[in-house]
Amino acid sequence: MLILLVVIFVIAYAAIALEHPIKIHKTASALIGAGLLWTVYAVMSGDHHAVGEQLNESLAATAQIIFFLMGAMTIVEVVDAHNGFEVITSRIKTTKLSTLMWLVGFVTFFLSSVLDNLTTTIVMISLMKKLLDKHDDRLFFAGIIVIAANAGGAWSPIGDVTTTMLWIGGQITSLAIMEGVFLAAIINMVVPLMVTAYILKGREVVSPPKDEDSDKLQTTPFERNLMFCMGLGTLIAVPIFKTVTHLPPFMGILFGLGILWLVGNLVHRNKTDDEKEHLTLVHALTKIDMGSIVFFIGILLAVSTLEHTHILTNLAGWLDKVVGRQDVIVTIIGLASAIVDNVPLVAASMGMYSMAQYPPDSFLWEFMAYAAGTGGSILIIGSAAGVAAMGLEKIHFFWYVKRISGLALIGYFAGIAVYIVQYKMFH
Repeated sequence: MLILLVVIFVIAYAAIALEHPIKIHKTASALIGAGLLWTVYAVMSGDHHAVGEQLNESLAATAQIIFFLMGAMTIVEVVDAHNGFEVITSRIKTTKLSTLMWLVGFVTFFLSSVLDNLTTTIVMISLMKKLLDKHDDRLFFAGIIVIAANAGGAWSPIGDVTTTMLWIGGQITSLAIMEGVFLAAIINMVVPLMVTAYILKGREVVSPPKDEDSDKLQTTPFERNLMFCMGLGTLIAVPIFKTVTHLPPFMGILFGLGILWLVGNLVHRNKTDDEKEHLTLVHALTKIDMGSIVFFIGILLAVSTLEHTHILTNLAGWLDKVVGRQDVIVTIIGLASAIVDNVPLVAASMGMYSMAQYPPDSFLWEFMAYAAGTGGSILIIGSAAGVAAMGLEKIHFFWYVKRISGLALIGYFAGIAVYIVQYKMFH
């Protein structure tokens, strides 16, 4: 049975990794994989009651992550519908490409720690289309945005799906991950930024011709500022809510979503249905990426079968015996996340290592958050941010490998060196 489960998982995993060449959506592969794994486990184990109990347990853990992601995505969509991100983007003004690169890098880094790396990438690349006319310039900026967004998400409990999974799972706490990984994450971004800014030194920003229709915003400055502050405030308040109440983060995000919904209804109560239709939370719910949400359900349930059958525990033991060093094992996991999706990698790692042996905020979990979060920048298919950039700017896989992968790799190892030195100094 165990060999069959591993074979099914490997095939499903390969189908997810090869989504673009085989032209089968990764969500289909994840759901079929989860269905097959649980079916084989239920039929061949013999103990149907125990399998049912384990499935219920896995579903409860998965639902917490899914509800949190749905709430966060909806909040971001509401802010975007109100043109709330104009609050940030309208303030970026410079004529030097290198200066703009630094500005964009730091704005992306800090914005992705509060929103998430996928949303931040979409917002910042959309901004670049308004600021830069030359496609070649925008490609370089898109590469740096991917690196900065992934680095920014790695040090925040709500900035990256994998960090959020570790936080909800109890492997890391919000304050400890911010203190422990922030310096490594910022080095991960600054090193590639320095190289790219040097290449672009002395070049001027070439702006696209102004489109008069693009200035016709459908919301007032008050509505934009209110929804931006409310949305951002809600996301920032979730870690505080968890610390004070000790309730799971999904409860905080749903509570905040309710408040945002109420405020939206009050602000737009005097508008006609046609005027407020695209500004409501009901409309925002239709805009969130349900394909990604369902993919997370499939992959988390698939990984949970390997956890319940102790396959992951045995794999962890084998890795410890063969490799021996935790830092090397986690570095390899980070590099692997450049090739395959980091969500199943981290989900598998959470099942591989016991929290009794590796308590919350230990070296393993903090380093895992950094490595899995930033390792995906090395290849454009290695992160949701990279895949989004690929689609928005039509970036070719091999262009990214030639121009950006080397920079991302240097940043990745520079951050690793900083994290290990910092950990040894303070522990």
